[in-house]
Amino acid sequence: MQVKVIIGEENIKENIPEGYTIKELLKKLEIPSETAVVKKNEFIVIEEELIQEGDTVEIIKVIYGG
Repeated sequence: MQVKVIIGEENIKENIPEGYTIKELLKKLEIPSETAVVKKNEFIVIEEELIQEGDTVEIIKVIYGG
């Protein structure tokens, strides 16, 4: 299935299998979950959230450190 993924200014179409979670998508895109906040269809979601055909997933990278 295909979903729209937004990372900063970049919009991409990503093909993923049925039943994929946000956590699996982050792993596929090589983005550590500790460094991102994820919105699915405009709502902040947790890593275990399932992705469905046609969803828009926005990945917001956060800066942290000391």
